[in-house]
Amino acid sequence: MSATQNNKRLMQAIFDGLARGDARLFLDSLDETTVWRMIGTTPWSGVYTGKAAIRRDLLTPLFAQFADQYVNTADAIVAEGDTVVVECRGKVTTKTGKRYDNTYCWVCRLADGKIASLTEYMDTQLVAEALEAPQRGAV
Repeated sequence: MSATQNNKRLMQAIFDGLARGDARLFLDSLDETTVWRMIGTTPWSGVYTGKAAIRRDLLTPLFAQFADQYVNTADAIVAEGDTVVVECRGKVTTKTGKRYDNTYCWVCRLADGKIASLTEYMDTQLVAEALEAPQRGAV
């Protein structure tokens, strides 16, 4: 099996889990030095470098705002070499009762079976309307 096929298969397995609300394979597949870029000018936008920082500064404060199980479903996965592009849709209700059903495009670069980088494009207006600014360093 080619590297392209392996990378696409890994991302499909990750999204099979995320569609059930299970993020374990996704988290396990982040490299210790992963760089996650969130495009835009929202308080959430920016660059998160390293698995520990991603969990501490992005995922923990984000998921603390959710009232129910977050799911993310892939609509399309396209792979070429070490790059995998995933068009996907997340769904969840925030603790303030707002729907946070965002549409994303993730551009991922994989290396040695791990996600080395992830650039996330999303509806930034929805981010601004549905989410409170992250409390960095407070978690």
